[in-house]
Amino acid sequence: MDSLHDIWQSVMAKLTEELTPTAINTWFADCEPVDLEEQRLVLQTTSDFKRNIIQQRFGDTICGVLSDLFSCKFELLVLTGEEMEDYYRQSPNDDLPEAAAYTFDRFIVGQSNKFAHAAALAVAENPGKIYNPLFIYGNSGLGKTHLLMAIGQAIRERDPSVKIGYVKGDDFTNDLVTSLQNGTMEEFRRRYRNVELFLVDDIQFIAGKERTQEEFFHTFNKIYESGHQIVITSDRPPLDMVKLEDRLRTRFEGGLMADIQPPDLETRMAITRNKSQGVGLLLSDEIVEYIASNITANIRQIEGVVHRLTAYRDMQDDTITLSSVKRAIKDVIRIGVFIPTPEAIIAETSRYYGIPEEDIRGQRRSKNTAMARQVAMYLIRSLTNLSLVDIGEQFENRNHSTVLASIRKVEDQIKSDPETAASIRDITSNLNARNQ
Repeated sequence: MDSLHDIWQSVMAKLTEELTPTAINTWFADCEPVDLEEQRLVLQTTSDFKRNIIQQRFGDTICGVLSDLFSCKFELLVLTGEEMEDYYRQSPNDDLPEAAAYTFDRFIVGQSNKFAHAAALAVAENPGKIYNPLFIYGNSGLGKTHLLMAIGQAIRERDPSVKIGYVKGDDFTNDLVTSLQNGTMEEFRRRYRNVELFLVDDIQFIAGKERTQEEFFHTFNKIYESGHQIVITSDRPPLDMVKLEDRLRTRFEGGLMADIQPPDLETRMAITRNKSQGVGLLLSDEIVEYIASNITANIRQIEGVVHRLTAYRDMQDDTITLSSVKRAIKDVIRIGVFIPTPEAIIAETSRYYGIPEEDIRGQRRSKNTAMARQVAMYLIRSLTNLSLVDIGEQFENRNHSTVLASIRKVEDQIKSDPETAASIRDITSNLNARNQ
């Protein structure tokens, strides 16, 4: 069978043998095939009544034709017009967010990202043929998501029928938990595995989550073995994810790994010009160079400065001067300083170790729980301005001497145990990535 239309014609031919012309016209004149997913045919009709009749009276015949064609069991899903909106929202075809700004022609190429850009472009031109998977890594704000989206946009523009799945690492976990709770794992697997391009952003968030890694492993294998393309981004290489399973690490490393470094001055100047021109802001060479010289590590901060300058121009009718640029940079850098809350630190520690927050805050004394609690205390002390007494209040009012002893224990372990040091880095990176 060459197309969904051909398959549907085969189904209709069988129905025509069994039904009168009046029945065919009544029930199937306005019935259309929508999609043929993994062992499921999706049809659209015009009313709940017709949907029920098609499923109840003709479902076995339709599925029987499909089973004969493909030598496997099929199921039928019939939807009305209103239900189609929900279906398309959930369909992998629609998983790629509409992001017109994330295209290859809007990506500024420099020495720091030249290799990653070339690899992404090659994948977009020949998906599933080379560099599979493509693993792009680097610090937040350097353009990883831009390249990920650009691949999807380029492939979708060339062939709108391509099924694209896009997900963030922590959303994959959340969807999995919901599916387990609701008993909809078959739908979950169909959604993620029946794609031709799988884009995964911030994969580092699945590290340490045993069930998530298990499900992702099988999802990865199914897509890869089908000859379809996988692209993954992360804030660190697989080797630095200490809680990532070896079988996933080897698969990630089995394709092409491309890192993105902070851009050099010339690239930052080009990015500044591009961002300012995009919002109709004309900046002098002096101002462009000043911005690029002072914002050195994060492209998002350059964008923030440009937007603040645009606000100065529009709201205050100001001419953009070096003085206003200095003020904008100062504001953006101050806004960009991230101090996580103790609640966020405990929540991230809970996710990382797979231990409930209430156990970390409470009195449970198991080895793993005690370790997670001590790490949470250490991180709150390191990343916030809370006193030992304030920290103790987060853990059922433990006294300050207990908190101090826990912090010192973690400090000693960091020096002697590389895995503890790596875990601290992972949790800190995850906190920063969630704030981006």
